[in-house]
Amino acid sequence: MWRSIIIYGSVVALLVFVMNLLDFHFLIHSLAMEYYLGLVALVFAVTGAWVGWQLTQATKKDLQIHTNEAVLSKQEPSLIQTDLSPREIEVLHLIAQGFSNQEIADRLFVSLNTVKSHSSNVFVKLDVKRRTQAVQKARELGLLK
Repeated sequence: MWRSIIIYGSVVALLVFVMNLLDFHFLIHSLAMEYYLGLVALVFAVTGAWVGWQLTQATKKDLQIHTNEAVLSKQEPSLIQTDLSPREIEVLHLIAQGFSNQEIADRLFVSLNTVKSHSSNVFVKLDVKRRTQAVQKARELGLLK
């Protein structure tokens, strides 16, 4: 993150230097101020979108690595017993931690409807009707600690 901030600051400083080098005061009289404001806004928007994309990609990779190591490697025998998919196991773990459907969707970078579908599949496969029952049964099967 600091690397992105330093790069972003350097690009802005370089832009200011170039504008001063070209005698910004002289140029401003030949073009309307809106052109310059638009150019600066475009630079900031593109840079902000790039930094945001970089941060979300890093977060997604970290979440996948953590989930795969912590959940799937420990739970393989139970997965066979219940036929739960790896994503359903992830949803089940987050349900057990007390997260709402919207919070689960935000953490897994999926839509709310996708979380509801996974939850429904978990309930059917565990033969339960409520979240608390699903958590209790998952603990009995050794899916959760």
